[in-house]
Amino acid sequence: MLDVYFAATPNGMKLKLLLAEFDAQGVGLPHRVIPVRLSAGEQFRPEFLAISPNNKIPAIVDHAPAGGDAPLPVFESGAILQYLAEKTGTLLSSDPRTRIETLQWLHWQVSGLGPMAGQSGWFRVHATQRDDYAIDRYTRETHRLYGVLDRRLAGRTFIAGDAISIADIACWPWILSHAGHGQSLDEFPDLARWFEAIGRRPATRRAFEGYEDPYARRPNYAVEPAAEVA
Repeated sequence: MLDVYFAATPNGMKLKLLLAEFDAQGVGLPHRVIPVRLSAGEQFRPEFLAISPNNKIPAIVDHAPAGGDAPLPVFESGAILQYLAEKTGTLLSSDPRTRIETLQWLHWQVSGLGPMAGQSGWFRVHATQRDDYAIDRYTRETHRLYGVLDRRLAGRTFIAGDAISIADIACWPWILSHAGHGQSLDEFPDLARWFEAIGRRPATRRAFEGYEDPYARRPNYAVEPAAEVA
């Protein structure tokens, strides 16, 4: 049994999508979802801090870790995806070359795409004052990273190997918010093709049913949004 500490952010949705893919592939993990209300500051409660030292979601507690030891807490979305993929033997290839390709792109997402896209969305949508320098800086860097992924997907169905993996699951929820990042998928045809294909998967449709994109709101400041960058 897993305890899944969850909020419906792009990082939280990675885990929801992972669990849906496990179900679709017949390796579902029994789990209970424990909502964490970020707006109420529940991520700062001492009991959550003991599980997630960085006060971020998602986090899990595995009550049946390998070897039957004491319950194992895991925090950071990339570490959770890798841990659960290894636990189930699913969505992370045992082939050494494909495995390292998958982990490279997983780390690329958690260290680059997520932070830069998140800052772009924050300054575009959630900041209470317009900051043109920050909007331009993060929108341009997010644009560059979209280009990196677009080139990777040229002639490929999935990011790593011949099957969906935790690399795809890590990236897709962030690309879903492309409009809030100031990006148009028309500029990235291979990324757009991949995005549509993953979006049609039954697991994706099930995981994201009713999801509200946190970067799809109108800006908090009262002036017009920044012009898109080329």
